[in-house]
Amino acid sequence: MSKFRVISLLLAFILITAIVLTGCQNDELENIKLVEVTHSVFYAPQYVAITNGFFEEEGLDIELINGQGADKSMTALLSGQADIGFMGPEASVYVYNQDKEDYAVNFAQLTQKDGSFLVGREDDPNFTFDKLKGKTVIGGRVGGMPEMTLEYVLRENGLEPGEDVNVRTDIQFAVMAGAFTGGEGDYVTLFEPVATTMEKENKGYIVASIGAEGGYIPYTCYSATRSYIDENPDIIQGFTNAVYKGMLWVQSHSADDVAEALQEHFPDTDKDILVELVNRYKSQDTWRPDPVLTEDGLTHMFEIMEGAGQLDKRAPYEKVVTTKFAEKAIENVTLEIKVN
Repeated sequence: MSKFRVISLLLAFILITAIVLTGCQNDELENIKLVEVTHSVFYAPQYVAITNGFFEEEGLDIELINGQGADKSMTALLSGQADIGFMGPEASVYVYNQDKEDYAVNFAQLTQKDGSFLVGREDDPNFTFDKLKGKTVIGGRVGGMPEMTLEYVLRENGLEPGEDVNVRTDIQFAVMAGAFTGGEGDYVTLFEPVATTMEKENKGYIVASIGAEGGYIPYTCYSATRSYIDENPDIIQGFTNAVYKGMLWVQSHSADDVAEALQEHFPDTDKDILVELVNRYKSQDTWRPDPVLTEDGLTHMFEIMEGAGQLDKRAPYEKVVTTKFAEKAIENVTLEIKVN
């Protein structure tokens, strides 16, 4: 082979390699640090969106961080340790009312019911809330949606927290199950799969659904700081598109299919348990049909917060909520479905 031929082949190889590398660089996904308030089957559409590659379709690579509570999750968001937060919108209201300039704005809603269950020490198929009178319930952090919703449900059932029922708020969210199995309290509120796993191990028994009792609440939403949204509208839009695809997928597939998609996110939970939990959440109409956080929904949350004595001033809806990304996601995904 001539020297000229070798040089030509070498140059061609370099050119092809450069093109391939450039293509790879263009195809690189944007890493998004997402802090979630806890890791729960309650957030099934989010995990389904990850499993099915919906975020990747939008050019995003999701790095999940377990915030272990809304307070810690919001701290991570405001400090820049996370790009997007997933927690109750009450956290953004607290921040706004502190007069912070770069406060958090909610741009998409996922759940519309409380996702926790009341767990007792004995199986009680005939449980009624009057049985809580004189008892102690481990309820979570003061000012958090789980604790405030629990108080709302107690009042709706004629029980006044602090008088008829002792609601403990001194135990951190991440260790509530451990405190209960260690002998603290008569009842505890837990998310899935922790509640059902405890039941399978005969360490506690689900006696009531706080979500079924509490009714509609804008319980868990996605938020980001004003500055991040202003600087990264395409990322927020792509993220919302992916979440909405996950929501639609869960709506249109069986509990068995959803459980299959969830398995990699909950490797220590048997598939039959995941199927049971998905069916339970579906039966409660847990997940929003679309990602729009309405003003009526936020107003109801304000009422619950005021009832719990945790809100001195209502934040303006248009300040702590933007619906443009959710509305655009509905338009984008609907068009994509029609085209395909």
